[in-house]
Amino acid sequence: MAGLFDPLVLREGVVARNRVWLAPLTNKQSHADGTLSDAELHFLERRAQGGFGLVETCAAHVQQDGKAWAGELGVHDDAMLPGLRRLAEKVHQGGALLSAQLFHGGLRADPTVSGMPRWSASAHGGADECREGTEGEIEAVIASFANAARRCAQAGFDAVELHGAHGYLLSQFLSTTYNRRADRWGGSLENRSRLIRQTLAAVRKAAPSLVLAVRLSPEDFGQARGLDLDESLEVARMLTDEGMDILHLSLWRAGLNTTKRPQEHATDLFRRAVPARVKMVVAGAIWTKEDAEAQLSRGADAVALGRSAIANHDWPERIHRGAPIHQPPLSVDLLRAEGVSPGFIDYLRGWKNFVAT
Repeated sequence: MAGLFDPLVLREGVVARNRVWLAPLTNKQSHADGTLSDAELHFLERRAQGGFGLVETCAAHVQQDGKAWAGELGVHDDAMLPGLRRLAEKVHQGGALLSAQLFHGGLRADPTVSGMPRWSASAHGGADECREGTEGEIEAVIASFANAARRCAQAGFDAVELHGAHGYLLSQFLSTTYNRRADRWGGSLENRSRLIRQTLAAVRKAAPSLVLAVRLSPEDFGQARGLDLDESLEVARMLTDEGMDILHLSLWRAGLNTTKRPQEHATDLFRRAVPARVKMVVAGAIWTKEDAEAQLSRGADAVALGRSAIANHDWPERIHRGAPIHQPPLSVDLLRAEGVSPGFIDYLRGWKNFVAT
């Protein structure tokens, strides 16, 4: 088993200094037009300075109609390039690699924020009201993912990740709950996976210099619905054949086994499903060194930290020197000292018992 602080080669010439990465985190710190703010830059730069091997942006929309919340980072327009270049420069100065998480919200987009109507694999009513995407819109969103990756390459990023988890657009097409289409984009797993497979291929062609990751939800949890564990394993195999470099498993609680197979853990299952050349990173309530090493022992190549990285901008350095880890509830003063802006703190107040009152 590799150690947490062993380097990890992602591709020839692209090496993460360790196996501890910053997970993509919604932070609502970008400007209204999607451009990078100083607050967001500061938050990500601090994590690079704190020893993380790879820093990943929040979910960043590739089209305006896919924007899901206020303060979301954009990669949808060339006007974003100056901020993206600043981010790459600062993160690299801190010693970390930089990846952007590319996404489209689909039926989870917010028309009050984007100013545009929602579309998804199929039409839905109620609170998630949206219309079925047309063939032209599907082809256009594939091109938008590719163009977003091209911008990241131009800005000096090392990698991009397709957000195929958490019930956003790529996950909606994979879902038997959200995708009820009867054309080549729906029905069989081959058809439901067509969007994410073609998107990966388009991104690879548009930005061949970038390491290419895909994030998946292995089975139903929260907004990720209509996902079967065995189908997800097959999707991972398909994406491997399409040239995926990194598989990112979003487990929410990485210490637990799967729901469908309670005697088995997702990390073990997916490690057996994809070859060793595909690096695997696992996220999900990893707070301690023991939590992280447990995933490496199961076959993960790296771990991605979310809440623990918010609380500890220097988590890798703290673990390396045996210093204590900050755990919730966290004072506002501590969060500010960790590089969290007032707006981000307000958002975190919605997380149960995370911010001390």
